[in-house]
Amino acid sequence: MSQPAAGLSLRRQLLLWLLLPQLVLWLMGGVLAFRVALSYAEKTIDQSLTQSVRALSRQVKPLGSGLLVDFPRAAQDILEQDPTDRVFYMVSSPPGSFLLGNSKFPRPPFTIYSPENEPVLYDLVMDGKPMRVAAVELGFGDGLTPQRMQVQVAKSLAVQQRFARELVRDVLFPLLLMGAVLSFLVYAGVRRGLAPLHKLESQLADRTTASLSPIEMTQAPQEVHSLANALNQLLTTLRRSLSQEKRFLNDAAHQLRTPLAGLISQTELAMQETQPQALKQRLEKVHTGAQRSAHLVNQLLSLARTEAEVSLHPINAAALAREVAREWTPRAVAAGVDLGYEGEDTMMVPGDKLLLREALNNLIDNALRYSGRNTAVTLRTHTEGNTCLLEVEDNGPGLSANDLSRVFERFWRASEMPGGCGLGLAIVAEIAQRHRGTASAYAVMPHGLRISLSLPKTP
Repeated sequence: MSQPAAGLSLRRQLLLWLLLPQLVLWLMGGVLAFRVALSYAEKTIDQSLTQSVRALSRQVKPLGSGLLVDFPRAAQDILEQDPTDRVFYMVSSPPGSFLLGNSKFPRPPFTIYSPENEPVLYDLVMDGKPMRVAAVELGFGDGLTPQRMQVQVAKSLAVQQRFARELVRDVLFPLLLMGAVLSFLVYAGVRRGLAPLHKLESQLADRTTASLSPIEMTQAPQEVHSLANALNQLLTTLRRSLSQEKRFLNDAAHQLRTPLAGLISQTELAMQETQPQALKQRLEKVHTGAQRSAHLVNQLLSLARTEAEVSLHPINAAALAREVAREWTPRAVAAGVDLGYEGEDTMMVPGDKLLLREALNNLIDNALRYSGRNTAVTLRTHTEGNTCLLEVEDNGPGLSANDLSRVFERFWRASEMPGGCGLGLAIVAEIAQRHRGTASAYAVMPHGLRISLSLPKTP
């Protein structure tokens, strides 16, 4: 199965999402700054043109029915001194009839008239160059012969654009330097911030199935600590699972060695027998050994299943106990044991139905196996406060005080009766632990044994 393609590293994603918006904002800032600079440059040019057209209009003074032009050469040189930023002007009277300035000055594209003699600003193209123009139209003459005069002053927009570029350069260059320094700091911060993850990766790489010790993160951000804690929980679960698997394999190998050796020995002796009766006896021993081995394997598998993590759900333990008692009744009758049930109609506990059934099966199986014929076994359910009790009690020979303390040990047997393997009650104790409960053994007077499974009640 092919591995999914790896995406961008976390470092690249962080740098991308941190630096890309910065670049976009820098470009937007540059465009905005250029537009603002153009606007300020246009206002500056408009103000200069307005002052120039008013000053020029004051140099042309009405004299009777004519005009007196008081425009000294020095003033003209001031207007035309910068060849790269020349100021073009024209005075015409009547409007459009050249009087002074540049005779090729285009006429305004619209009628200029302002009752308050305020200059009008507009754009035009002169000799293929964009220009900004301020124009004003003034009246002069007496009441009998009124006349009008038009004054136009133009300035190239190249100066405006140059001014805007210089302003943008002066503003954006420091911002670019600051952006470069900020990018370096962001890169260093991301690298330093991701250092605990690299440390975590190296520690995980050093872990093997033989060494699953917890990860130590003494100095790391809270998020990395949370990740390390989650990984430590996973390592703990994995370590417990491997330990359980190893213990299961060791137990299976140890416990199966003897019955398998006995089976091999009996089959070898059976192959040497010539008498049918002796051969039948050998085969009966082989059959008994095979049954014991099968029982041992089933118990080992049950033990391994109980050691796994379980999901608990509310179940009616009393109904389950009655059902298990009914299932074991035929075998109890065959064994000469009086099996009965006493207890609640409903008793809700958080549990796993399959595992609780396994625990009750083991308790009843042990009681029927070791209590003997003509005895009574009682499956009982009742509650004590917030605790639910599942108990199996018999009036058989019971156990001594020393044996009661070892009854839940693995592979420990108080009796040498054939058929058992010393795992039934160990499975019961493991199931109780998985259900956040306990298993206990008590002596019954005058004789007998009671195994009690204590579980919390469903809230």
